[in-house]
Amino acid sequence: MRQVQHFINGEHVAGTGARKGDIYNPNTGEIQAQVDLADASIMQQAIDAAAAAQPAWSAVNPQRRARVMFKLKHLIEENAQELAELLSSEHGKVVADAQGDIQRGLEVVEFACGIPHLSKGEYTNAAGPGIDVYSMRQSLGVTAGITPFNFPAMIPMWMFSISLAMGNTFILKPSEKDPSVPVRLAELFMEAGGPAGVLNVVHGDKEAVDNILNAPEIRAVSFVGSSDIAHYVYMNGTANGKRMQCMGGAKNHGIIMPDANMDQAVKDIVGAAYGSAGERCMALPVAVTVGNKTGDEFVERMTDAARALKVGVSTDPEAHYGPVVSEVHKNKVEGMIQMGVDEGADLVLDGRGMKLQGNEGGYFIGPSLFDNVKPDMKTYHEEIFGPVLQVMRVGTLEEAVKLPSQHQYGNGVAIFTQDGKAAREFASQVNVGMVGINVPIPVPVSYHSFGGWKRSGFGDHNQYGMEGVRFWSQVKTVTQRWPGTENIGDQAFIIPTMG
Repeated sequence: MRQVQHFINGEHVAGTGARKGDIYNPNTGEIQAQVDLADASIMQQAIDAAAAAQPAWSAVNPQRRARVMFKLKHLIEENAQELAELLSSEHGKVVADAQGDIQRGLEVVEFACGIPHLSKGEYTNAAGPGIDVYSMRQSLGVTAGITPFNFPAMIPMWMFSISLAMGNTFILKPSEKDPSVPVRLAELFMEAGGPAGVLNVVHGDKEAVDNILNAPEIRAVSFVGSSDIAHYVYMNGTANGKRMQCMGGAKNHGIIMPDANMDQAVKDIVGAAYGSAGERCMALPVAVTVGNKTGDEFVERMTDAARALKVGVSTDPEAHYGPVVSEVHKNKVEGMIQMGVDEGADLVLDGRGMKLQGNEGGYFIGPSLFDNVKPDMKTYHEEIFGPVLQVMRVGTLEEAVKLPSQHQYGNGVAIFTQDGKAAREFASQVNVGMVGINVPIPVPVSYHSFGGWKRSGFGDHNQYGMEGVRFWSQVKTVTQRWPGTENIGDQAFIIPTMG
């Protein structure tokens, strides 16, 4: 059976203990590989390698670090199909969707190629008599990322691209459910000219996470996962003096106004709700219709659109989406569907119990659709993270704005309208971190930043863009004077005012 090992100091490293995790094929339910789970000694080995490599890597000038990132970008593009197929085989998302996973991460690698410009400091000449002030952005040292199963290529690249470009070294702890692509990315970094020890991959579970949070050598940690774990990671990391960036769960709303282009809204939302089997933190699992007529038309059209979706194995080029990642997750999603029924929502489409001929053991869930979901229902408050769309009905835009604004999560929201004034007011007022206007999945491009509010994000900085540059670096400010022979007086006991 295929074994997935750690990648430390430029080499594949076997685990020191007996603990292993099973990697399933979500299409069949069969175990396809095993992954070594790290103990404290393996994690320390990675930390030591990263610490040893960091001074020399940080001393490499930004242009040369950028050239490594340029080469890495080229290699990822060259190997994109291989990476997509490998990703798809462990996660279950269809290959076309896996290619998108890689592409959105690659765009951050591309952004990091501009690090010589992005990392420039500031300079003030003659801030005072004979005094200049300048600042520089410097690396932090050893850094780490803890990434989820749903984007095993994109989110690691969001993190390590900018961190490495800034001169840090990096320890990646990917999800043990689909760990092969992160290892392959580390191999490609070495092939691109990255030194050994700069990018390391350590597999594990909570033990590995706690080792990262408790390691004094690790200066900064980025995390993406559920909100409860994000909060745990944030609290423990900050308690240990680390710089923390922790992204949590989501319950993104799509608001459909009476003047919306209904054809486009349905087309957009069916993909945003059911694509990747709903396993996206930027999925759109809640549709809020404004007005009874809007609600009736939307539910009718969405029902037809969802019924027309093809659920298939991840290698089927005609499938719209594939299985969910595991049997445990399948059972959780189906349990949430039953909870919605018990709470009194109208189950228009029931995707439970789906079986594909020849793949009866696969983790498939058909498109599910609820109508008349109410704000007090638990299924509305919790992240389902599956191919389930909940429709809520309200009478006014004001009521619609309150729903995402008052929800515990504040990741993304979208509005579908042809009224520019309404859209502008909505974008300004809604209490959510990312807004789409006639865009169902408003993930910002690589040179902006990604981040949610409330329980969707813990910490002061967003992912990638200039926010990423700021998170993965520290500012040093220098105030200098080069006096000649003139007497400038005794200023040792005076706070300089630059006056």
